[in-house]
Parts: sequence; C-alpha cells; structure tokens
Amino acid sequence: MTRPATHIWRLFKWGITLARHRALVGIEHDPNAPGPVRRMAKLARWVSFTGTSGERDYAGAFRDIGPAAIKLGQTLATRPDLVGEEPARNLLKLQDDLPPVPFEKIRASIEASFEQPLEALWSEFDPVPIGAASIAQVHRATTTDGRQVAVKVLRPGVRERFARDIDTYEWAAAHLESFGVEAARLRPRLVIANFKRWTNRELDLRREAASASELAEHMVGTEGYEIPGIDWDRTNGRVMTVDWIDGIKISNTEALKAAGHDTDEIASRLVLAFLKQAIAAGFFHADMHQGNLFVKADGTIAAIDFGIMGRIDRRARMWLAEILYGLTTGNYRRVAEIHFEAQYVPSYHNVDEFATALRAVGEPMRGKPVSELSVGQMLDGLFAITRDFDMQTQPHLLLLQKTMVMVEGIATQLNPKINMWDVSAPYVRSWIRDELGPEAAIADRIREDTQTLLRIPELVRRIEDRFPPKGGAPELPPLPDVELMWERRRRTEPGRGWMGYTIAAVAGGLAVWAAIMQGWIN
Repeated sequence: MTRPATHIWRLFKWGITLARHRALVGIEHDPNAPGPVRRMAKLARWVSFTGTSGERDYAGAFRDIGPAAIKLGQTLATRPDLVGEEPARNLLKLQDDLPPVPFEKIRASIEASFEQPLEALWSEFDPVPIGAASIAQVHRATTTDGRQVAVKVLRPGVRERFARDIDTYEWAAAHLESFGVEAARLRPRLVIANFKRWTNRELDLRREAASASELAEHMVGTEGYEIPGIDWDRTNGRVMTVDWIDGIKISNTEALKAAGHDTDEIASRLVLAFLKQAIAAGFFHADMHQGNLFVKADGTIAAIDFGIMGRIDRRARMWLAEILYGLTTGNYRRVAEIHFEAQYVPSYHNVDEFATALRAVGEPMRGKPVSELSVGQMLDGLFAITRDFDMQTQPHLLLLQKTMVMVEGIATQLNPKINMWDVSAPYVRSWIRDELGPEAAIADRIREDTQTLLRIPELVRRIEDRFPPKGGAPELPPLPDVELMWERRRRTEPGRGWMGYTIAAVAGGLAVWAAIMQGWIN
C-alpha cells in the first residue's frame, strides 16, 4: 500500500505544474471549492512564483504532467459541473500525442508478447509510427499473407505508470469527497473509479479488439459506416492488429470536397450513426474525435480506436430518448417527470419547479436560426441546474455527453448550417414509437409473461429440492419433549456452578491454614 507521504509528494509536484500554467487560479476564487483545497491551490501558486494574471492553460498543464494526466484531462473535459465551463472547453483541446517510443523497444515488446520474431508475423513493418499517443503507438505493416494492416502497440511500462498515478488519484478523490457538501455531490471518487475502468480497458488491447468486434455487429446493415476487421491471430493484450483504412481525415473538409464528397450528407450520416449506436444499440464509440474518423473513396465513414466505449442499458436509453425528444418539442413537464422517474433528481424536490428550470434552458434556444442551435450549449445548461436540484452525477451519461459534443463539433465543421435537432428528431421519434408505443408495450408484456411462465417448471423443481417428498418408510410417531437435567439445573439455578467452585476454594484454603497452624504441614 502506498504511503500517504508518497501521495502528498506526487500531488505537490502535480500542483506546482498546474500552478505554473495558472490552472489553479479558478479554484482559489471558487466559493464551492472546499477551504483546504483553495488554500493548497494558493500555496502551490506561491511556491511556483506564478501570478494570477495571464492565460490559463489547463490542457498544457495536464500534458506536462504525463500520460495518465492527459487521459484524466480528457475525462474532466466532460465535467463542466466539476471543473468549470472554461477549463472544460480548454481541456477539449487536449491532444493525446507524445513523442514515439524507439522502435527497438517496440520490437522487443512485440516479440516478447508473441514469443516469436516479428518477421514471423509481418513481412513488412514500418519502424516509423503513424501516430503516438499516451498509451500506445500505431505502425503500418503487411502480414505474411500480404494484407495491409495497422498494428497498435502499448508503450512499454505504461500499465505500471498508470496504476501508480491512478492510485494517487483515488487517494486524493477520497479525501476531497470527505469534505462533504458540494464535493460529495459531485462524487469525485466515482469519477476516478470510472476513469480507472476506462483506462484499464484501454490498457488491454484484447478488450479494445472485442469492443470493435461488438460494435461492428451492432452496425451491420448501416450503410456508409465501417469498423475495421480484427486480425485475432496477431492480437494480444499488448498488441492489436486491424485492417488498414485508406481515407481522408473527416476534419479535412477541403480535401473531402476536392475528392467529390458531399460533406452535408456525411455530417448527417455521422449523426445518425452515433444515434443508432447510443440509442438503438446502447453501445457506442465514445472517442469520436476528428483523428479517429476517416472517409474512404466511396464515401464510407470508417472509425478507428475503440479503447473508450460507452454502454447504456435499455431503460436508460428509453429515458434518454424521451428527454431528447421532450427538449426538442418543448415538453418540459415530461422531461422533468423522467428525471424523477430515473431518480436523477431527489424526490423531495418539486417536479413543476424542475420543469420550469428546464424551460429556462430550452426556451432561449427555440426559434433561433439553425446555425445558433447547439446540443453542447443545451447540455451545458442542464449541467448548470444540477446543483440547484441536488442532482448527483450519472457516470453512464458522462461519456454520452462528451461524445455528443464531439459529434456535433465534427458535423458543424462539415456542414455549418446543420441542425442537430432536425437530424436527430425523426430518428428519435421513430425509435420512441417503436420502443414505447402500444405495440411495443404489448410485445414487452408478452415477452416478460412468457419468460415468467417458462421459469415455473424450474421454480417447482427448486421447491421440491427444498421440500423433498416423503420416502417409503412409515411416518415416525411424535416424540415427547424431555427436559435434560443439566438444562433444568442451568435454568432453575443460574450461577450455581460458579458459586460452588467459590465455596469449595474458600473451604479448601481455610483447611490448609488450619493444618499449618496445628503443625500438621511443615
């Protein structure tokens, strides 16, 4: 177990780095921040000899701290309620790119993980990576059977470094949450727990490969959206091999137009692909930034990098669809009721008051030009009212919110006039009709009742196991209850046992004393 002094030393070093980038200035003046945290932020600024004026570079601070901090910063970018709107926007710019690891170390890691020479698996392997991030780097290669592939390799020692840093994050989050009130409502320990789960998934490339395979199954039949195939024979916990994707980065709008692609159509298709993943499948690519999406020559959108995935159960998806549709149609009362049904808002608050707060978020955006409508702005508005209604954070929705903002940003870049609500509403309306309409309700009831009926035989068998039938021997006659004598003695004369021992000891002592006085015992 790591000693507290070690945690404090790490936090001190990180605090100095944050202070040098003026990333702690906001905490010093935040009335909701616990007093000890504000004082530590001020101390770090004094020690680093940094003033309060100047640009606050949150992304730069996390980048300088190291790989685990980069990933943590990307996670905090989804939490404007926790870090503030300005830091959250700045952290969205955090690019996960680092200098590559020398190829000799990458080769050694690959050969150790497969226990065979690199040339036995790939006939060609480019030593210069096409991308290097905090967790892994990617190389282009050709398999021994002639297929073009991308090979993702974990950085040597990255698992150990992440485990060490996350250990300190957990320690710090537990102490922060112990301050109570606002810190407890924001649930920092849960934020770090989810961050740990996400990074552990990214640090096992077999799980990333499995996520890509699962998402590909969900997206079967979706035209114009592709997941690269997995080469399972060349994939393990530290190495993942996938089909090579030839295409233009989706962020390169000019190149897409020059190649003859319809960027407006690509934007709409991207939004619908995301909605199908999140609402229909409940399993979505949660790292859909511009570097992870390409457009192939035939216009197909190809996604890569499946280390961060989001999952939402069916009930939560139903709530989510109704919330989105209610906000687009102005049915704030229904949206408020869903928040209470889902227990996102504690029951001691008033539904109508919450509906009014939602109206304050939604109405300013209604009737505005298409170019001024923003999912991100509406989600920021929803976060702003969480404090007034004691809403605890919902971890399963954090990745969704982050991804929605990412998708909106890309779609707006492709088509500045796109209206996310106009694109989303027909799909959401159709899904609600299919999943929540009368036919769906009847189908759900039939399915549930049928499953209950099918469980009855098994239930009967378990009852018989607990209460087996009588055997062939005749039934035994009832036997009278007979009180045992030592039980009666204990019941009628409590304490008699120790009293007898005491009397015997005293009598024995007196006898010995008398014998000594008479000279019988020398």
